[in-house]
Amino acid sequence: MTRFGPTSVSAPTEVLRGDAWSSSARAVPEEVPVAFVVDGGAEAVMMATPADLEDFALGFALSDGLVGSRDDLCGLDISEEGPGVEIRFWLRGNAGAAHSARRRTRMGPAGCGLCGIESLEAALQPCAPVGSDFRIAATRIVTAMAQLPGMQPLNRETRAVHAAAFYTPDEGVVCVREDVGRHNALDKLIGALAHQGRDCTDGVILMTSRVSIELIQKAARANAPVLAAISAPTALALRTAEGAGICICGIVRENALEVFTRADRIVRHAD
Repeated sequence: MTRFGPTSVSAPTEVLRGDAWSSSARAVPEEVPVAFVVDGGAEAVMMATPADLEDFALGFALSDGLVGSRDDLCGLDISEEGPGVEIRFWLRGNAGAAHSARRRTRMGPAGCGLCGIESLEAALQPCAPVGSDFRIAATRIVTAMAQLPGMQPLNRETRAVHAAAFYTPDEGVVCVREDVGRHNALDKLIGALAHQGRDCTDGVILMTSRVSIELIQKAARANAPVLAAISAPTALALRTAEGAGICICGIVRENALEVFTRADRIVRHAD
């Protein structure tokens, strides 16, 4: 996968432990502005980790509703442009026409995935229901989440990035993507799965973050029946997930979790 520059750099630090000071250094994650240009027009600028950019491009296009499948993309080009990266892609036929009708520009810092949308109605559009009867034992989700730290090389180095992963009962954790932005990490995951020709129908999205509405909207477009996270969801995320038929499990850590929506998707006893 394309990488533009390092994903982390070493930063000198002065460390106080107890009453003693010492000089040290810590790896910190790199982030660069990534501009999306769709059919020749500016679409969005996101701050992101400069790795897995093909996955980011496809995942963003899918999760933002620009395309319905990877077949709707007819071209993709990624290049360094000054201090950042520009991702240019082109849409086929109906996808391009639909995009022209809803073109928007937004600026998205690492902590937000909905900045710059032109209206409240656009930000709060209901999600289509997830078409899956998937169920899973709660203990499997806890076990899968406990495995994530060992699958996050950039976070082990920096302690400053999020991860999104996909888990199935039959395969285990099949894919992990990291980024400074939680919604960027999820876009990269969705893109990576799409490159494999699969969606999220038969498993669980795992997030090392809180759960906000944009994550639910992206998960719904990926047809994900369950989203589990180490932190809690927002109230708006819960309302959106309930309407989409998505089970949210939060506070997944140390042999515990809390089920917030669609508890019928969770098997209470280990299978």
